[in-house]
Amino acid sequence: MIIVSIILILLGLFFFFGTTIGMLRLPDFYSRSHAAGKADTLSTILITLGCAAYYLDYSHYDLASFNVVFKLFVIIAFVFIGSPTATHAIMDAAESAGVKYWSKNKDKS
Repeated sequence: MIIVSIILILLGLFFFFGTTIGMLRLPDFYSRSHAAGKADTLSTILITLGCAAYYLDYSHYDLASFNVVFKLFVIIAFVFIGSPTATHAIMDAAESAGVKYWSKNKDKS
């Protein structure tokens, strides 16, 4: 179970790294928000699952550990629902405020 938790945490870190690359390299607000909203949610869920797997193995599957793991799954549910909803609300507000989309042909007039 330790191997599974290490793999999940490393996958989560990989997606966090991908989010960082996306935030630095993508051209406009909408693309950056998309990268942050999708990959950040996935990486947070993977790292939290890795922590739950590690905690279950570390505590030898006693009753108190299932309480902690249940709380971690509640956190996962809130992140799974809240992060995409917040990203959508921020992008909708940006569109209402008139933030322009990036275009390759913008400079060629």
